[in-house]
Amino acid sequence: MKIVTTPMCEKILEFVGITNYKVNKNPDNEDGDLAIILSESNTKMDSLKIKLNTFSQIKNSIIQVSKIKNILNKHYNSNSSKFNWNEIDFSFYEPTLNSQEINDIFLEYPLASDWLDMNKKNVFQEKNSKINVEVYSSFLKDIIMDMGFNIVDLESDSSNIDYIIFPDYMDIDEENKKYGLISIPTHNNVSKNPIKRAELRYSILNNLKS
Repeated sequence: MKIVTTPMCEKILEFVGITNYKVNKNPDNEDGDLAIILSESNTKMDSLKIKLNTFSQIKNSIIQVSKIKNILNKHYNSNSSKFNWNEIDFSFYEPTLNSQEINDIFLEYPLASDWLDMNKKNVFQEKNSKINVEVYSSFLKDIIMDMGFNIVDLESDSSNIDYIIFPDYMDIDEENKKYGLISIPTHNNVSKNPIKRAELRYSILNNLKS
């Protein structure tokens, strides 16, 4: 089985303990059987698409990729040139990492650990629910929803907006600069470690006040 992943997903394979893989921004340029890629990407080869925007998405992706390792350990014949990935039902498999091992991955990341603690998360979300934001881009919307901010539409309810949240590659119209503008770093300006880049983004948004 030839696994290919992208630089933004590679750390998930490292967390899980998969060591035999190739890294390429364009997985189809490699001779591979399975690509592990971000959810918004596409490949010609079979792929597992993962989301890495929120801490819960990262944790779920670790679980899913850990299942891949289990599947390969149980079923893959090294003499086989092709693996029929489409016949695999993930629900039948456990991850190779147990729940404690998965939780331990996050121990060195204090902010991630706080947001994965449901009691703390509920407190954070309650505070953030009083803050009205307009958000641009799908990946930021995942984070904003996870953090519990109240999303409003600029065109229909501009009087109640506290902040506009946008990716750092986007230019904001002059007329919108009267609001609190929060620029969030995108892939080109963040760590390849998904937990570290999520912590950076969450730390910026943690400072917002109503």
